[in-house]
Amino acid sequence: MKERDGDKQPNQIDVSIVIVNWNTKDLLKNCLNSVYQTINNLTFEIIVVDNASSDGSLEMLERDFPQAIRICNQENKGFGAANNQAFAVMKGKYALLLNTDALLTPKAVNKLWTFCEANNQAAIVCGQLLNADGSKQNSIASFPNLLTLATNTSLLEYLFPNKFPSKRYERERPIEVDSAVGACMMIRKKALDETGVFDERYFFFFEETDLAYAMKQADWKTYHIPDAYIYHLQGQSIGNNIRSRIEFYRSRYQFLRKWHSRAYYICASGIIFIRLFVNWVSAGIASAVTLGLVKKNRQKFAVYFRLIFWHFRRD
Repeated sequence: MKERDGDKQPNQIDVSIVIVNWNTKDLLKNCLNSVYQTINNLTFEIIVVDNASSDGSLEMLERDFPQAIRICNQENKGFGAANNQAFAVMKGKYALLLNTDALLTPKAVNKLWTFCEANNQAAIVCGQLLNADGSKQNSIASFPNLLTLATNTSLLEYLFPNKFPSKRYERERPIEVDSAVGACMMIRKKALDETGVFDERYFFFFEETDLAYAMKQADWKTYHIPDAYIYHLQGQSIGNNIRSRIEFYRSRYQFLRKWHSRAYYICASGIIFIRLFVNWVSAGIASAVTLGLVKKNRQKFAVYFRLIFWHFRRD
């Protein structure tokens, strides 16, 4: 692994805070307030990329955060493409990507930055995401492969905690991981310059997984810092409807098709569909046993049916 040092350019600031917004005005305001309240002893700029919001987000930015750099799109370009717009104009040595539903805690960003400064191989670094009640969320993810697709993820995390690290175990020191959840992660600009930015064929899901995989192929590394805490109001910035579920499946197929052989992709696709079909049948049985009186069972059955229907229609 070659040494990668001396990558800060003249007149470069420490961190560029990059936030992509789509109709989450109140969340965006709270997120920006947490930035100003928690980041100390670092020079930073804020870049907000707005994906054609209609809820007054831009007016709020101009009124309450006039110092923030604003990039205003006329359509929703998605997560990856919007971040790439910020990467093109950022002046920071690192980019800190934040979801609008994320709230920084004191010293979180400083801990991520300090680790990156001390580890020249670190391309992507993430902290520990927390629910509103302080309980831990999954902050890291393994690259999808035949084993993870065919096996219950929780079982793999329990049996092989070093290979499949998760929130279930307390860790005192940073660990190397496959990829980071994109709600809050720091990316070295030099790694982006060497490896490339987000693949814009992904609209919302798997962009960070794809980028981490590409960087790993180029001998960069991704790390998790367990004591850098970030509250994440999970899903509030994207919703939790059938469209987002379909987009998740589409992006996962895109990742598998991009990085693996056709035979591998076909095998993985079969595993995904079989598991989806089993879940649909199980939801149907549960709904029938309860005579359709349990709303949760009915909803699961309907969601799985629509996902199966989408599979038959997709290219």
